[in-house]
Amino acid sequence: MKGLACLGILVGDFVTRPVVRMPERGKLVLVDTCELHIGGCASNTAVVAKKLGAEVSVIGKLGDDALGEFVMSALKKSGIDVSMVRVEKGITTSGTAVLVFPDGERSFLHSIGANSKFSVNDIDFDILRNFSIVHVAGIFLMPGLEGENLKTLAMKAKKIGKILSFDTAWDSTNRWLAVIKDALPYVDYFFTSLEEARMLSGKNDYRDMAKVFLQLGVKNVCLKMGPEGSYVTDGRQSQFFPALKVDAVDSTGAGDAYVAGFLTGILKGYDFLKAALLANTVGAMSVTAIGATSGISDWDSLVSFARKHNVEI
Repeated sequence: MKGLACLGILVGDFVTRPVVRMPERGKLVLVDTCELHIGGCASNTAVVAKKLGAEVSVIGKLGDDALGEFVMSALKKSGIDVSMVRVEKGITTSGTAVLVFPDGERSFLHSIGANSKFSVNDIDFDILRNFSIVHVAGIFLMPGLEGENLKTLAMKAKKIGKILSFDTAWDSTNRWLAVIKDALPYVDYFFTSLEEARMLSGKNDYRDMAKVFLQLGVKNVCLKMGPEGSYVTDGRQSQFFPALKVDAVDSTGAGDAYVAGFLTGILKGYDFLKAALLANTVGAMSVTAIGATSGISDWDSLVSFARKHNVEI
């Protein structure tokens, strides 16, 4: 099983829960916990994939500050190769205040920080030859990887024979499809949330959303649908996977865990639908603990979790 290169946003998450109501200006509201966790699509996906047995490297950029030191340390402790992570002085590490509501849903306050300085010039494509999959995570939160630059990255990854996957994020600039359209014909696996897919496609039905991405050249579409489950299609075979019934504590990073499960399945040689089943299970397990990666411990515990829910992975 050759490795996974997770390229994209690296973030420190300050997770606060449960948020029952927001404080008025100048006032205070008590919550049960405030915790610092590693976050960001690239780091979350990398940490979970590593826990599931994949060999993983992270490619991204951090600021030269305490939060960056925390993120770097957390990645190293997880056994992830960080030799391609760049540290830039004079800029803060990307951070997110994660507000977790009693039902596990979240809202975010995000500082784009060092991720804004990450570009295609920070990527050593010769080193990428050592990996089976190049996963670009957190598109729309990396201004240096937009439009033509994203297309260049995609073309170079495919030229050296890599499986290429994209995972989007919320586009607060509201440009959506224009940012990624030219790169989509090079993408083997396209991951996006239901709300992001709605904005990208202009469609309301998830099957219609997926068709739009296929028509734009994506080979396989994987829609992360939160508490509803997930849907995958390659234009020939399609399947909806209902969400497993679990006690949701914190859905932070559930979509990233889903991606980690799917890509780990591909590395293991699973077919498309079995990889999607694995992804759906990993996503469900991830919401059972606080933090983007805490809900997953290792492959054996995942197998036990799956069997308890009558899922054979």
